[in-house]
Amino acid sequence: MTLGMSLETFTIVHVVISLIGILSGFVVVFGLLSGKQLNGLTALFLTTTVLTSVTGFMFPFEKVTPGIKLGIISLVVLAITIAARYILHLAGAWRAIYAAGATLSLYLNVFVLVVQCFEKVPALHALAPTGSEPPFLFTQLVVLAAFLVLGAFATIKFRHSAMRAV
Repeated sequence: MTLGMSLETFTIVHVVISLIGILSGFVVVFGLLSGKQLNGLTALFLTTTVLTSVTGFMFPFEKVTPGIKLGIISLVVLAITIAARYILHLAGAWRAIYAAGATLSLYLNVFVLVVQCFEKVPALHALAPTGSEPPFLFTQLVVLAAFLVLGAFATIKFRHSAMRAV
């Protein structure tokens, strides 16, 4: 039992929160490309992404796993991103730091989504049963490359949108 739920129910809640974070995150990051802050969706994205990491720590585990380490990294990135957005109000360099942090936070969630897909979807699991086979590595490399490009453009465009507004 976790938070009064069976492990199965808790897992479903965790997955739904994660998917909401990913979907809203894509909208937010694509909004950055046009200089839009999307206040409501940003709050939804950041909240659900924090909840994804926090609920991830609530699963039973016996040792520190790669998922735990990734959750810690995610929360550090989110703390900086949230501070840049809500405490430092995107002033100066914090605008670019926010855009990069939001994109990195989304990437970390998508990274985990790909891992989970290869673990749980039978056809994908058959291609990479240990998670170290070429199909898995190639997929993660493509996702990383896409996010590097997306993050660079989002950071540049969002930073420059403030300069145009001045």
